[in-house]
Amino acid sequence: MSIPASHRPAREWLWLLVALAVVAALAVPFRDVLTGQEARKDWAKWDENRLTRLFIGPEQVLCYVCAVWAALILQSRYREVIRQRRAFGMGLLPTDEGARILPEDARPLARKVEQLTSGRPYVLANMIRLGLGKFAISKSAPDVAEVVRNQADVELSRLVTGMATVNYLAWAIPAIGFVGTVRGLGGAFGVKEENIQLFTDQAKDQLKIAFDCTLVALLLSLVVMYFIHALQRAEETLVTDAQQYCQEHLLLRLYDPARDGTNG
Repeated sequence: MSIPASHRPAREWLWLLVALAVVAALAVPFRDVLTGQEARKDWAKWDENRLTRLFIGPEQVLCYVCAVWAALILQSRYREVIRQRRAFGMGLLPTDEGARILPEDARPLARKVEQLTSGRPYVLANMIRLGLGKFAISKSAPDVAEVVRNQADVELSRLVTGMATVNYLAWAIPAIGFVGTVRGLGGAFGVKEENIQLFTDQAKDQLKIAFDCTLVALLLSLVVMYFIHALQRAEETLVTDAQQYCQEHLLLRLYDPARDGTNG
């Protein structure tokens, strides 16, 4: 069996390395030109207290909780995708050249699928089982193709629905960051001090809270959204490959008496 196109690596990580190399080659010379004594003074302001306020705050902690929660859900779903991939190597259908599936073979093959999977849920096994069940009843290859296609849509819908919590967390992270931004801005405008220097210092502290919350939240959101995208692509590819497997080893091997009799 040839490797499906969806199984072939897209070499995205290779292109990422190329992009990093190009950006570094352009950015490093500019950095050397633009950085100077003033820039070093700015970096010196990031002391321990400044970093603590940047990374540890009520809004930041909530963002961390949401990000870790989402990461745990994503890793469990990715492990499920890996488990589902094992079904392609179980020999659920005959792969010999020229093998045909007759209507009377459908139910024995369906029982074989049940035995090989030991009752565990597999996307591929479920498509094959439903297709064979339909073929045993209707003896029509187009009906089987329709069942497989409908089941693929059901599986995709189930996968999309299962991402509801993760999608909410991905939305909640920047929203929490903006809550911190509003709190910081509100504190800055609510400062009441007659001493101008004290007023300025307190207002600047509140503005730092506002921008720090937004910075941390947006960075976490970018990371979480990337892994959501990667997982969704892996799940969609799983269903697509299951359809292709059924196309090659089930639909194209079915013996349809009406169709094959007409061709004969």
